[in-house]
Amino acid sequence: MRSSCPARRWNGFRRVSQSRCYSSVREQQPPPWRPATALDEWAERQARPISLRQLTFFGRTLTEPRLISSANYVRTELPTRLAHRLRDIQQLPYVVVANPHLSLVYELYYKAFERFRVIPEIQSLDDNDRFCDILRDMLREHLVVIPNLAMGVLECRNLVSPNEMDKFMNTLLRARISRRVIAEQHLALTETFNSPWHFQDSHDRTDLNADFVGEVFLKCKAKQVVERCGRVAQDLMRRTSSTAQLPEIIVQGHLDATFPYILSHLEYIVGELLRNSVQAVVEKYHASPHPPPPIEVLICETPQHVIMRISDQGGGIPQEILPYLWSFSKGPRTQTRLENLGRVPAMAATMQELKVPERKVERESWHEGSLDSLTSRPPNLRLGMGLPMSRVYAEYWAGSLELHSLEGYGVDAFLQICKLGNKNEQVTTRAAMDAV
Repeated sequence: MRSSCPARRWNGFRRVSQSRCYSSVREQQPPPWRPATALDEWAERQARPISLRQLTFFGRTLTEPRLISSANYVRTELPTRLAHRLRDIQQLPYVVVANPHLSLVYELYYKAFERFRVIPEIQSLDDNDRFCDILRDMLREHLVVIPNLAMGVLECRNLVSPNEMDKFMNTLLRARISRRVIAEQHLALTETFNSPWHFQDSHDRTDLNADFVGEVFLKCKAKQVVERCGRVAQDLMRRTSSTAQLPEIIVQGHLDATFPYILSHLEYIVGELLRNSVQAVVEKYHASPHPPPPIEVLICETPQHVIMRISDQGGGIPQEILPYLWSFSKGPRTQTRLENLGRVPAMAATMQELKVPERKVERESWHEGSLDSLTSRPPNLRLGMGLPMSRVYAEYWAGSLELHSLEGYGVDAFLQICKLGNKNEQVTTRAAMDAV
């Protein structure tokens, strides 16, 4: 009989010394890991990264063969990417993988892997419709992944070095984004193909979504995104704060800067940055009889990039928090983050989670992704992962996010976006190491 504190490799997991086995872990029953025979085969395959430009060109002229080709790409790519991440989880010490939150994530990934790897080749539109039903079910089922990953990483912070856990978390989050991108893109293309205005000579044709190819917004205007996210941030603060004075958001610079992007990604980043700035300014000046200083957003367009600088005068970031700004697994408020995450059973990591009933936008400049309104969380619930998640989103399409804090004065956040859409998604395309 195996000891509950393994002293040797078990089903591909790293050897764990006796000193690393804590009593709370020994009391747990081993999770039902399965033999990894099929996993070995799929983990050997290379993932095929894509770029925004490829997504756009492929979906621009949508025919039945192209739609079926897209379905088969997703059908083979999802189990490949899942296999790589399952391998990464298996490289963690067993005492870490036995954590109930990380164990749940592993089981969800393995269930999805087993489901997708046996789907036969898609050869017809009916096959594709059935495949899309499976994709939607998977997307909904995996909404619990982010909060469970975050709680598992926090609870295991004393078992593995924080830097290793942060690297693991970043890898899994980027992989999660990549899977959702290709799944949602195919669902959006299928929706477009089945729409009445897709066919020639249709009298029902409309151009409301003409600027979208699947989930890719071809004319993403930086100024409009900032203004829209700014209104959401102000509305959220108005609902959760007793102050009557909110900082104005001033947008300057290259106001016509436009580029192709996945709108939900950009809105998440800009929305989190503006939420932080608005909250910091309100907290600093809530007792002042004078209007709070504005938040200034400068947009700069270059031949290859669009750069946004978001500047506030909210007092800067406290010194005790600054070293842990980008970490998922360490910091002075770990227990509070755990308690708050426990109140968020599902999370899509989109701005649409923060519902504002009064919010109205023009349909021509708005596009709802397949996950909008599926989850919600209280707007004043601080999870401590908005900034690191924003950086993951920014770097996914070869961009960057940096913060400079002047303690006592304010913060400058610099977001750089690749405007050409020609950079491949930045994902770990192979597992960290192969199990033996």
